[in-house]
Amino acid sequence: MIASIGSRLGQAVLVMLAVTAIAFVMFRYVGDPVAMMSREDASPAEKAELRASLGLDRPAIVQYGEFLGRTLKGDLGISFRNQRPVVDLLAERLPATLELVIVATILSLAVGVPVGVYCALKPDGALTRAIQTISLVGISMPTFVTGIGLILIFAVTLRWLPSFGRGDVVQIGGWSTGFLTRSGWASLLLPSITLALYQLTLIMRLVRAEMIDVLSSDYIRFAKARGLPPRYINFRLALRNALMPVVTVTGLQIGSLIAFAIVTETVFQWPGMGLLFIQAVSFADVPVMAAYLLFVGFLFVVINMVVDLTYTLIDPRLRTRRA
Repeated sequence: MIASIGSRLGQAVLVMLAVTAIAFVMFRYVGDPVAMMSREDASPAEKAELRASLGLDRPAIVQYGEFLGRTLKGDLGISFRNQRPVVDLLAERLPATLELVIVATILSLAVGVPVGVYCALKPDGALTRAIQTISLVGISMPTFVTGIGLILIFAVTLRWLPSFGRGDVVQIGGWSTGFLTRSGWASLLLPSITLALYQLTLIMRLVRAEMIDVLSSDYIRFAKARGLPPRYINFRLALRNALMPVVTVTGLQIGSLIAFAIVTETVFQWPGMGLLFIQAVSFADVPVMAAYLLFVGFLFVVINMVVDLTYTLIDPRLRTRRA
């Protein structure tokens, strides 16, 4: 186990070095920070002084070393648009995005796994065929179309839920949460359903396919021949083995939800990191864009490590092989 963790940490360091190199290239060569930060009537001497103060007159390799050192210290630069540290901006927007992703992930697992198991146990039922058809539509529908449709039905027509914003939030230390207010939950429902729909259908179809494959294996037939209860066979033996790929997909999808919640946050004007990134692209705010890339890369590295360690908890055979 220790050797496996050490190997994973080494790979994670190499991946993060590659991500920092890409972020530095974006930071250094996408746009001109001096032109964005200086006054319109600034003289060439003033621009040259600003360029020197930013360290942009030094060789690229020296700038990359300084950029890497600042990144390791948690200094991701100053936002061109907001004139504030990028770390502070990300810290403000992170709670909104994490709450949205947490609710979407729980919703997709709570619905996707049971529905997938049902479709696997009753593959020829009418309800199963209806669910398969609906899931095909759900997995093919663009996120922005789903979000606009939900707004049209539940916000405009029925007026049950708000169409944008995060609602009232409560500050707990440095963390802002909408979990403790009614308007926060009301504002959270539509974007979380929109964000969860693709992952829900993906998990449901994956659980169904894996369950059907496991139920046709030899050890399941042997368990049935021994007269073990169907509930034990289906949920203790079959489902546990079918969850292995689900863990992988769910882990990667959590990273994807955070990285690509941009569309959902834009449709619902959800004040998270995705909306911050869209605003940074609109104003060519390169430090925010580079910091977002670093955060997403680090997130995927951590999630992959957690997924690998979770395998050993689900499948005892992996613990035996590694031992």
